[in-house]
Amino acid sequence: MTTAGRILEFPAGFTWGAATSSYQIEGAWNADGKGESIWDRFAHTPGRILDGSTGDVACDHYDRWQDDIALMAELGLTAYRFSINWPRILPAGRGPINEAGLAFYSDLVDGLLAADIEPFPT
Repeated sequence: MTTAGRILEFPAGFTWGAATSSYQIEGAWNADGKGESIWDRFAHTPGRILDGSTGDVACDHYDRWQDDIALMAELGLTAYRFSINWPRILPAGRGPINEAGLAFYSDLVDGLLAADIEPFPT
């Protein structure tokens, strides 16, 4: 990387990564037993979002996570910070765990590790 003719070097051990938020990337807003989030309710309420946009599909990361990991690897990322969509894990806010939601995050973490990308779930 250069800036005004200078070469900038990152220090040894520098973590090069990306970060996302679940609502803005996952989509699949009502798939596989996911419960409604505050953002789902807000975006689905007429008049709340000027153009009516929602995160229902978003980037479709829920269905395309393997392709997304391949893109991260191609970019040379060594870390990925992602947020957990808790209504995907606990659809009612408490009570039984949604195994499909848990499996999604387990598969995502396994895929990241297989690509030598360190997962940072939040």
